[in-house]
Amino acid sequence: MPTEDTFYGHLQRRGVNRRDFLKFCTVMAASLGLGAGATSQIAEALETKKRLPVIWRHLQECTCCTESFIRTQHPIAADIILNMISLDYDETLMAAAGHHAEAAAQKVMEENKGNYILAIEGSIPTKDDGIYCVLAGRTAVDILKEEAKNAKAIIAWGSCATVGCVQSANPNPTGAVAVQDIIKDKPIINVPGCPPIAEVMAGVITHLLTFERLPELDSQGRPKAFYGHRIHDKCNRRAYFDAGLFVESFDDQGAKEGWCLYKVGCKGPNTYNSCSNLEWNGGLSYPIKSGHPCIGCSEKGFWDNTGGQSLYTHLSDVPGLKIGMNVDTFGAAAVGAAVAGAAVHAGFSAVTKKAHDKAEAEKPCKNSMGG
Repeated sequence: MPTEDTFYGHLQRRGVNRRDFLKFCTVMAASLGLGAGATSQIAEALETKKRLPVIWRHLQECTCCTESFIRTQHPIAADIILNMISLDYDETLMAAAGHHAEAAAQKVMEENKGNYILAIEGSIPTKDDGIYCVLAGRTAVDILKEEAKNAKAIIAWGSCATVGCVQSANPNPTGAVAVQDIIKDKPIINVPGCPPIAEVMAGVITHLLTFERLPELDSQGRPKAFYGHRIHDKCNRRAYFDAGLFVESFDDQGAKEGWCLYKVGCKGPNTYNSCSNLEWNGGLSYPIKSGHPCIGCSEKGFWDNTGGQSLYTHLSDVPGLKIGMNVDTFGAAAVGAAVAGAAVHAGFSAVTKKAHDKAEAEKPCKNSMGG
């Protein structure tokens, strides 16, 4: 019989039935790209292991990561994930405040040295001695360093914590930086997005709890299971890109027909995320599917990549994609010969993916979770 300190034991006390529990394990196994046998492995781990102590800090951010996190849809909104971990400190979700809240964080660090997870939401301002983000009279830099010291691992939630996000956009008045720019001696999982998808966040925590190690990461510290493919690869408008059929303005006939949004600023061809695979809000939709171009929010520097112009600025060349020609040229040719154009682009895409995979394979991947 599981104890109440385990994930499943805690769920039982909350009235979650066995069927919903197993459904969650199945969804997580699929989301992580694991085989069918992983469902029972995840279930066994969550039935027997104690909940993972977590300190979740909000630094220079807008709280959108937490807002996404509490809206995971598999199988029920907040119960599964918020009970999987022992969320001992979170300014947004905890009942305590002031000195009581800070005492809770101190207690976690003292009683769980080397065995708690530090989750950071938000960037860290470093200019003017860090005065642009102060909590309980202490700067974000000081808090981060103290709480990271004895953490088992760090999860950097969202683009603010992983790459600095809009706070670090030129001219970056507060000197905002990412977690990895300050902490160099701890395992860090970067989970970018503004915000990340709820099921992606759930998958990262599930992997940590089940296997007691970091998931396989790419060269930027992102879980490959969720950031291993471009949004473009599984985009529902991909066929129109291959055929050279592009929306030129948001009110033209192409927009009404659901054509490719690349010429109105879509960054899907060079953005790695799970939006077109998992989608948002329980698999309901994602920006491109709903008619809005991807702004590339999970990529470093997305706020400055258009050279100070609007996020809707059309870039003829796909930065970092190296497909061999710009999209305008390709599109013009493909309109007259859609089949030939699709075949040519498919070839370029295949070459690009092989080059990307080769580069990733040659880079070291740190996925150990040490104390």
